[in-house]
Amino acid sequence: MNIVSVESSVVSLPFDMGGPYCRFAGKLWDRLEILLVRVETEDGLVGWGEAFGHASIPATRAALDTIVAPLAIGKDASDILALTREVLHSTHLLGRNGNFVYAWSGIEIALWDLLGKRAGMPVYRLLGGSRHRELEAYSSLLAYGVAEIAARNTLAAADAGYRYIKLHETTREALLHSQRAVQGRGVQIMLDVNCPWDVPTALEMARSMRDDGMYWLEEPVWPPEDADGLARVRECGIPIAAGENVAGVHGFKALIQAGAIDIAQPSVTKLGGIGEAMKVAQLCAAHGLRVVPHSPYFGPGFIATLHIAAALPQAPLVEVLWMDMQANPFAPYVHARGGKLQVPQGPGLGCDPDPDVLARYRVGEVHCITGQEVAA
Repeated sequence: MNIVSVESSVVSLPFDMGGPYCRFAGKLWDRLEILLVRVETEDGLVGWGEAFGHASIPATRAALDTIVAPLAIGKDASDILALTREVLHSTHLLGRNGNFVYAWSGIEIALWDLLGKRAGMPVYRLLGGSRHRELEAYSSLLAYGVAEIAARNTLAAADAGYRYIKLHETTREALLHSQRAVQGRGVQIMLDVNCPWDVPTALEMARSMRDDGMYWLEEPVWPPEDADGLARVRECGIPIAAGENVAGVHGFKALIQAGAIDIAQPSVTKLGGIGEAMKVAQLCAAHGLRVVPHSPYFGPGFIATLHIAAALPQAPLVEVLWMDMQANPFAPYVHARGGKLQVPQGPGLGCDPDPDVLARYRVGEVHCITGQEVAA
């Protein structure tokens, strides 16, 4: 069946993050915005996807509406690999890692949703998995900049049943405060510093923390593509996690060849969708590396991550942002209970959005690209 329309829309969801709201790419981050992609085929079947957004939603949506969606109109929705090659090749001069790839990621996820619905199977079964219907989550705390707040939320997450908790802080003080807050409870702490340091500073910080029992250190080096610098930090002995900012399977190949990572973190809404994420998982398996997907999402990107995780032989931890949301159109699957997540068992992604929640929290207009716009 051919694609007849691609719609983009944005929902804006209020949340409480357990501390003062922070700024993200220069903007106050006090509402979670999801860029939804709805793809319809000529027989009326609908698939849902999510393109990476946060502060970049206007740019990603412009790429989607004006360039990427028109390239997909009229094409066979089931020919996902060929269409991925065609679209990404058509846009490669516009950037191999950025808004055009993010936009395609949203469509590609929707195509897998369509494929599963047409086959009557959940996506993880299409990917070759069958055994994992419940997954362990880790709580990904937000950035507070105050060690005491980080420790308080670490304790709250442990009380909620999480055995793995990630901080978004840049100090050893925050790490030690949080470890003390859950001491004796068997909780593992990770530290995601979001690429703040040059290599000498990263080395100094890693050496100061290498005996602190950190589960992993995430993205300690700026810029994130400095694979050789990251490999030097890894030599300090702390497991290194990275990958959310690299371009596709070849970006991960560069990290692996440099000996830079222990844990690979493909991000399904950023690197090209489900198919590319599975290629990364296969590459990492061949090199004996763990895959723990990057998934700070609450829409189809998160649901797609559940299916990817469920398809892998050794189910990885799944990242869940620590926030209390007023509502979510993809509940209950975006929420962990006792540190566990349920994989949807319906066909496709197995979780269409609640139309009432969409209507209540949608901001702006729905943009619909059809064959008429392409012809014009």
